[in-house]
Amino acid sequence: MDVPRAGRQSPAEPVAPARVEIPSAATGDLIRAPLGAAFAARSGDKGGNGNVGIWADNAAGYAWLAGYLTSDRLKALMPEAAELEVRRYEFPNLLALNFVVVGLLGEGVASSTRFDPQAKSLGEYLRSRMVEMPRALLR
Repeated sequence: MDVPRAGRQSPAEPVAPARVEIPSAATGDLIRAPLGAAFAARSGDKGGNGNVGIWADNAAGYAWLAGYLTSDRLKALMPEAAELEVRRYEFPNLLALNFVVVGLLGEGVASSTRFDPQAKSLGEYLRSRMVEMPRALLR
């Protein structure tokens, strides 16, 4: 058996991402409610960019969220991001989406004049936005 010595590493085998089975999105009667009634979020700064993650606690909720919350929809829900670049990343294995709002914080926390220069409340702000969602998603 060939045991790697300290300082030597064996070549890594490529790892295929896990395939996640996501069911159909939740459907049914719609209700106007804040996103936070069905989803959790966390946010912060990445230099001059705002970063917000939002996730569901079940696969049907994630399927609805992934179909509903596009970069353009995020811009509509957060008017201060309307003219900025918004990058969206999907993490189905975590039932989560992540958004980077490029330039939201200007040159970063040291030069920002925003009330929330580190974007710590950006996730709660997104959760407060009222949307039409299936009643079945409500916690």
